[in-house]
Amino acid sequence: MLKKLILLLLLLTAAGYALAEDGDIVINEVMASNGMFEDEQSYDWIELHNRGSKTIDLSGWMLSDGKKNLAKFVFPEGTKLKAGGYITVWCTGEDGIEPGKKSPYYASFSLKSEGETLYLTNAQGARVQTLAYPQQYGNISWGLPAGFAGAPAEADYGYLVNASRGKKNDAAVFPARTEDPALATVGGFYPDGVTVQAGCPAGAVLRYTTDGDTPDEKSPVFPAEGLVISRTTAVRVRAFREGEVPSSAVSATYIVEAEQLTPVVCLVTDDKYLFNKKTGALVRGTGDIPNYDKEWEYPVNIEYYNAQGVCEINQMGTFTASGHSARQNAQKSIALYARKAYGKESFAFSPFPHRDYTEYQALLLRGANSDFSATRLRDITASSLAEGQGILYQDYVIIQVYINGEYWGHYNLREKINKHFIAAWEGITDEAEIDQIDILARTGTDRFTQHGDNEDWLALADFCKTHDLNVPENLAYVEERLDIDNLFTHAAYQIILGNVDFTNVRVYRVPGGKWKYILFDVEACWRGLDKTPLEYYIKPVSGKIQGFRHEPLNALLAVPEYRDKFLRRVAELLGTVFVWDNVDAHFQAVTDQLEPILPRHIERWNNMKLKNWRTNVNATKYYARVRPRKIPELLQKAMKLTDEEVEYYFGDVLRKLEVTNAKPE
Repeated sequence: MLKKLILLLLLLTAAGYALAEDGDIVINEVMASNGMFEDEQSYDWIELHNRGSKTIDLSGWMLSDGKKNLAKFVFPEGTKLKAGGYITVWCTGEDGIEPGKKSPYYASFSLKSEGETLYLTNAQGARVQTLAYPQQYGNISWGLPAGFAGAPAEADYGYLVNASRGKKNDAAVFPARTEDPALATVGGFYPDGVTVQAGCPAGAVLRYTTDGDTPDEKSPVFPAEGLVISRTTAVRVRAFREGEVPSSAVSATYIVEAEQLTPVVCLVTDDKYLFNKKTGALVRGTGDIPNYDKEWEYPVNIEYYNAQGVCEINQMGTFTASGHSARQNAQKSIALYARKAYGKESFAFSPFPHRDYTEYQALLLRGANSDFSATRLRDITASSLAEGQGILYQDYVIIQVYINGEYWGHYNLREKINKHFIAAWEGITDEAEIDQIDILARTGTDRFTQHGDNEDWLALADFCKTHDLNVPENLAYVEERLDIDNLFTHAAYQIILGNVDFTNVRVYRVPGGKWKYILFDVEACWRGLDKTPLEYYIKPVSGKIQGFRHEPLNALLAVPEYRDKFLRRVAELLGTVFVWDNVDAHFQAVTDQLEPILPRHIERWNNMKLKNWRTNVNATKYYARVRPRKIPELLQKAMKLTDEEVEYYFGDVLRKLEVTNAKPE
């Protein structure tokens, strides 16, 4: 009898039927439009759950989104799922991701948010489960209710209010999601206050908050006659209909101020994402590693009001704390991202005066960082001097920021350095090419590889360290790989500006292109007349690597033709860009916008006195005016130039600067 039973089970398995034990394993939850980031990724995922009473070996089991290839993902040997446990398979859409300790299961297929069918198959090839899921919404998962028993049918699944990967699901699932409400009164500036009106989907109840938190079933009902706003307030509304997942939250900020003065960015999000000690991204928290250093990425509603008060964007996206040591400042820099899971893949507007781009994937709200309590203008003023000089830099807009209706002070809106930023500058539109852009920081080692590959850059730097570029074939190797004019411009700017934070070096390469430099984060400039950072730029190729790869520049300076070209480029910039009338005009453009908003900013942060700010600005302008006259002398010492060479390259420029950049009386 036992032999007959075993034979029957084998026949059933061979015919494609799963063993009864396999039925304990179910696709428990699916996230096909994920906007929550973990380890800097927001891959979609499939969660398996063992509902049985004993551990099951999943070695050789398969997951797929295609009937013709059931083995798109195969669980590795030794994979076991204990009783009551959960396993997550990350659906990346990428090949070759190595398993890690935190996330050992990466599938090369991705999930379709418009809906598709998933197949779970055991190691013998028997179908364990087939699950078709419908249209999915950002950050709303699809799954079984907690405690569901028996063989699940597709009708038993539904939308979950709370995604619960790795944990027990909610007790209830829903077949639909309520449509979004509408704020009929647009956000923006209302000096005398405003009564906000909202539209509600039929049969739903509209609930609201004014503290930034997402409305829930306990939030107050939105008044039928409208919500009276008499002070600056962030309003969030959400529609609730019985038997459905609530809508997404719709947000707007109503600014009750006498005058605008600058463009404004308003951020609206839950306090738990901002200031909660355990989960807030803008606080230190209680652990050994500060929260703001963990690069948590959270949802946020983003509004941009231009100088005329017109709302150019109002959409959900995500944010992280940005910067390095400056994250310790009370006023944190904040990076903003457009994410498909929240509705839009880009910010479709063009806020920057020197760019004609129509959209951005990421933006940066920069809080002046190390210049927080000094001038708040060094970086944007110095960077703007690179306009038209053949080097990529971040454009800026002076703005003011509100978070959940609270004034957050002066920021500089900046372009964020990423592959899309470079692609826009280089005119690349093909997504496959954009994804192949290489971006490296500092020395370009693996640790400092922001995107793409660093192999060619490291080989180039090492080549310059060990080869004489006076040999034609050696020089040709470098010329084919490096935009030398761009390098010379970058080095000249850093030296003339006197940027003492010399580690702020980034290089990039587009497919089929040469390595180029980005001028960025030069706020540590115009602080003195000494040689720094010249000693880090002009040094023997065999010298110690300090913060960035100095070898390409110095190997080229050993070639007479390029030594001549570099010195001519420095002289050209000194005699044009760094003539005081031009530099002063850039300062004036910034201070005209910045000074009127500083009293309120200072009141908010108590980080300086206006009198001290003016003193710091005057000191900065002094160094910006006088330092260019010192550069030929500094280069003479660093490059061992003769007096005749100094006269040849810089004589006319020095005589000009003695007039235009004379010390102020």
